[in-house]
Amino acid sequence: MQRRRLGKSAIVVSDICMGTMTFGSQADEALAHRVLDQCFEAGIDFYDTAEGYPVPPDAKWVGRTEEIVGRWMKTKPRDAIVMATKVSGPSHVWFRSPKREGMTALDRRNIVIAVEDSLRKLQTDYIDLYQTHWPDHELAYDETMEVLDELVRAGKVRVLGCSNETSWGLMKSIQTAERLGTARYHTIQNNFSLNNRRFEDELAQVCRMEGVSLIPYSPIGGGVLSTKYSGGARPEGARFSRYLEIGGRQAAMAMRFANDRAIESADRFAALAAEAGMSPVTMAVAWSKQHDFVASTIVGVSREDQLPEILAAADMVLPDDLMKAIDKVSKEIRYPMG
Repeated sequence: MQRRRLGKSAIVVSDICMGTMTFGSQADEALAHRVLDQCFEAGIDFYDTAEGYPVPPDAKWVGRTEEIVGRWMKTKPRDAIVMATKVSGPSHVWFRSPKREGMTALDRRNIVIAVEDSLRKLQTDYIDLYQTHWPDHELAYDETMEVLDELVRAGKVRVLGCSNETSWGLMKSIQTAERLGTARYHTIQNNFSLNNRRFEDELAQVCRMEGVSLIPYSPIGGGVLSTKYSGGARPEGARFSRYLEIGGRQAAMAMRFANDRAIESADRFAALAAEAGMSPVTMAVAWSKQHDFVASTIVGVSREDQLPEILAAADMVLPDDLMKAIDKVSKEIRYPMG
């Protein structure tokens, strides 16, 4: 397992990060702990969760994932784990807390309540990487960066990051931190995969120039790049199969990831992987890691048998001819995941 630095911080992590958003919904606690144990034994030391997990969002299980992860963490040496979590932010209108009615803002009150709740659920004294899950562009960045800086100074948080942020928002946050003399974001967690390379349009340049690391999520395109949705299939229990049944916002997200064009492109990438003698999942994860602005790629599973193909990418470097073939397909399909 290769290790890389988070931005300009002192934290170095495995280049594969285990995401936990299915723990407590698609995966029960026993399965979640088995998956986490296998990842730990494989050399993964970086784990990502959020106060609003698991997904799909449901008021009856908000916060369950952090509790599951927290109980697992107690079985391991704390300093052997780099734990990341997130404060929800305003875009998650589904998130409701008894202490925070309505939409969550990235203001002082809500962030302080959120971090204390996460520390309690994770059963730890500190969070290694604390991230704003969704940006709050209607609130001045001053208040957000100031309260996050206070958490760092208090020792409750080591390093800061953002998620689902724009290039404008990332630069605005960096400029604000420099002006105020506060801690700054060292990471950004955004969608990045063979089916969605928009990050390269602008944000990659910001990362390179400002020393920020991408921690990409959904490197397998929400499972689409595994080809399990090919041919119109809707596998029972699969994430987007469930989302289509739920309807509404979840169904719209399913069709964003698993539309006909995205599935067609997944089949083309799978053909390249087959020619190279690997699974499409392994190729997708390896490709994600093979960018200079990426620190660690977030993967996720809902079954133990999904792990081997992911872990096979741990020390893999895709050859130049395969990278060029991938780029050729990418230019032809140009972001099928809208």
